[in-house]
Amino acid sequence: WIDESELDCLFMVPESRPVRSVRAFVTIMEGCDNYCAYCVVPNVRGPERSRRPSEIIAEIENLAAQGVKEIVLLGQNVNSYGLKSGLGIDFADLLLMAARVEGVERLRFTTSHPKDLSDKLISVMAGEDKVCEQIHLPLQAGSDRVLQAMGRGYSSEEYLKLVHRLRSAMPELGLSTDLITGFPGESEDDFLRTLEMVKEIGFDEAFTFRYSDRPGTRAALYPDQVPEAVRLERLWRLDQLVAKITEKRNSAQVGKLKEILLEGESKRDAQKLTGRTRDGRLVHITKQGAEHRVGELAMVRITRALKHSLLGELLKQEPIGSWQGAEPCLLR
Repeated sequence: WIDESELDCLFMVPESRPVRSVRAFVTIMEGCDNYCAYCVVPNVRGPERSRRPSEIIAEIENLAAQGVKEIVLLGQNVNSYGLKSGLGIDFADLLLMAARVEGVERLRFTTSHPKDLSDKLISVMAGEDKVCEQIHLPLQAGSDRVLQAMGRGYSSEEYLKLVHRLRSAMPELGLSTDLITGFPGESEDDFLRTLEMVKEIGFDEAFTFRYSDRPGTRAALYPDQVPEAVRLERLWRLDQLVAKITEKRNSAQVGKLKEILLEGESKRDAQKLTGRTRDGRLVHITKQGAEHRVGELAMVRITRALKHSLLGELLKQEPIGSWQGAEPCLLR
C-alpha cells in the first residue's frame, strides 16, 4: 500500500489550462499489476498507483467550470482503482463522487479488466443518470487455453456471464473490446473459438491486432510462435466478421431517437456537427441552425448508418425529456 503523503510525488498533477472541447480526459491512476503475458505496461509504468479522490474531483470541477460537459476517466484498469492504495473508496464510489460535480452532464471511463468488474459498478452504471451506458471490455481471445496462456484471469464462460449481467442491467449498453490473433500456441480451433465468441456476443465495436513480440514479456519467450502470415490471415478473417456485426448493429439504430452531446464541427465535413450517443456511437447532423447548440444535450432521430458512424436529424429544440410521451418535431 502507498501512504497518502507519497502520492504527490507519484503523479504529475496537471496545471490548470484552458480547454477547447466539451469533452475531457482525466487520469485517475497509473501503472498496472496484471502482468498479462504480452503486455509491457507493468514493466514500463510500474505498479498501480491511484490518485487521491480529492485531487481527481478538483480537476473535474476545474474542467466543468470551463464548460466541459463530458468527463472520461482513464486508467489501465479503472476497476481496481483504490483497492491497493488505502484510500478507502473504490471505482464505483469515485464515479458517484464525480457525478455530483455541478456542470458535468456525462461520465465515461476506460479501460475495464473483466476479472475486476464488480456488480457494484454495474449497479452504479445502471442507476446513475450521468454515467453513460458504454463500456470497453477487452476479451483478447475466445479460447480458454489461450486466455490462460495470456494470464488474463478469466475464462470465456466467465466473460459471457459478465456480458449477460451488463446487458441485463443496461439493455442499450454499447460494448467494445480488444482482440488479438496469432498469440503463441494459438491453433486454428482456438481461433475459431474467438470467432464464435465474437458472433455470440455481437460487439458494437472491436479493436483488432495481430500478435507481435514485445521485449521483456513472457509471451516473447513462449515456444510455438505462430507464423506471421497466419497471424495476418486470421486478423483479416476476424476483421471481416467484426465489420459485418458492426454494420448490422449500426443499421439497427436507424429510426431510433437518441440523446447526443453536441461536440463541435465534424473533422471531415465542415457542414456537419458531431456528437455521441450515450452508448458511444458517433452521430453527424446538419450544422445549419444548430451551431449555437454545441455543448448541449440534444435529441436526434437516426436516419442512416455508415461504416463507423451514424447520420441523424436534430429534433426541435426543447429540454431533454420534454419529448417523452409525444412525437417530437424535426428541426428543419
